[in-house]
Amino acid sequence: MGNILNITNGDCAVEIMQQAGIAGEFLPWRDVLHEGPVPETSSLESLSKIRVGFIAEKGWGELEAVSKSFIERDELLSSHHNYDKVILWFEHDLYDQLQLLQILDWFQEHKAEQVSLSLICTEQYLGLLSPDEMSSLFKYETPVDDAQLKLAKQAWAAFREPTPEEWSALLQQDTSALPFLEGAIIRMLEEFPSQFNGLSRTEQQALSIIAAGEQRPGKVFGGNQTLEDRVFMGDTGFWDILRSFLTSSSPLVTLPAGKRLTLPSTPDQALMITPEGKAVLSGKRNWLEIKAPDRWIGGVHLTRDNVWTWDGADVIEHLPLLGA
Repeated sequence: MGNILNITNGDCAVEIMQQAGIAGEFLPWRDVLHEGPVPETSSLESLSKIRVGFIAEKGWGELEAVSKSFIERDELLSSHHNYDKVILWFEHDLYDQLQLLQILDWFQEHKAEQVSLSLICTEQYLGLLSPDEMSSLFKYETPVDDAQLKLAKQAWAAFREPTPEEWSALLQQDTSALPFLEGAIIRMLEEFPSQFNGLSRTEQQALSIIAAGEQRPGKVFGGNQTLEDRVFMGDTGFWDILRSFLTSSSPLVTLPAGKRLTLPSTPDQALMITPEGKAVLSGKRNWLEIKAPDRWIGGVHLTRDNVWTWDGADVIEHLPLLGA
């Protein structure tokens, strides 16, 4: 089959695939679905409009350019019937698994009968591979089956619910049809505020690294990445966390007088934990009492009036998600 559409997690992977001489056209899925609103909508296109607005509002791209990119993405996906085969190339981490759920959910409803759909999904980070290593991944290619499509549809719907109950309930069933889904579910749940001190796992890691003496923002980010079993977060999202620490009514960290946090950072941006930050880290204060949440996780909008907390002490057997 020479008429192939390759869908993957971003432009870096596409560039390496092209260097490897992999046949077909390429569709990078440029969306950070673990950040911002992903509510239930009537169509892919209506969700894309919400995502475009969020990405532009965050300053991660110009509105017109981002909108054009999403329109072209959705149109190419809708034209998949023009191809003999579609290959999905994804990784094991949260960023990729959410993209995979979205795409499989779409194919569950729209796949053209004559098109072959297959999946390559491993524990290797596609953007870090050599062209030869990328080509070697074909040995992992498997046809997408009905069990995978059905599970993806259920999981994608659960992720977009206005409460996290259905998402957490997935851990009580067999998700082996998508081997990396369970880890993604848990890692997303860990981004809800903890019952201990109101920090998400990433916030806890970042503040702990600063408390241990690392002052350079880039090194704090690097230290956070080493604490992840499956790296998924980019620096822009991480910088938002650092800014929230700096700008809360009682800051958890500070910068030297007259300095502000930039990306990339400069050597004079030395982060220091405050007494308030130490109190939160130890559980003596709750981050939610200092800074009211205003954040989306999938379809859940965390606000002062809609707080969901996570206790990860026994994340597999017991998932106490509490509404407040």
